[in-house]
Amino acid sequence: MGRIKTQQVKTVTHKLMEEHREEFTTEFGQNKALVTKFADVPSKKIRNTIAGYATRIKKSEG
Repeated sequence: MGRIKTQQVKTVTHKLMEEHREEFTTEFGQNKALVTKFADVPSKKIRNTIAGYATRIKKSEG
């Protein structure tokens, strides 16, 4: 079983995916840079969690 994402992480990720879906990829490093660019995230850990969740969503789509 995987780690459980908080509601805040899911909300922010889904909002970013709605606005910038075509820019996110299946590469974690690129998504990490995009999260930094598009969202004001208070910590590195939360940024990485959001980027990882976005990566997982993109991988499940295609």
